[in-house]
Amino acid sequence: MISIIVPVYNMEKYLETCMESLMEQTYEDFEIILINDGSTDGSGTICEKWAAKDRRVRLLHQENKGLAAVRNVGLELAR
Repeated sequence: MISIIVPVYNMEKYLETCMESLMEQTYEDFEIILINDGSTDGSGTICEKWAAKDRRVRLLHQENKGLAAVRNVGLELAR
C-alpha cells in the first residue's frame, strides 16, 4: 500500500482538482491522508466530502502548525 499525504491549508480553489487527479490513478492500493492544517476557507468541508465518499481517504483536522508539522503527523498516520 502507498500512503499519500496531502497537507491542506486554504486550498479550496485547488483541492477538488487535486483529489480528482489522485482518484483517477489506475493503481488502487493506496490511502490518502488529508491533513487540514487550520484552513479558514472551505477546504475543511471539501476534505470531509472526500473522506465520506471513499474509504481510502483519511482526514485529520488540526490547528495551524505549519507544513513541517503536517508532514510529521502524516508520517505517523501512514500505514
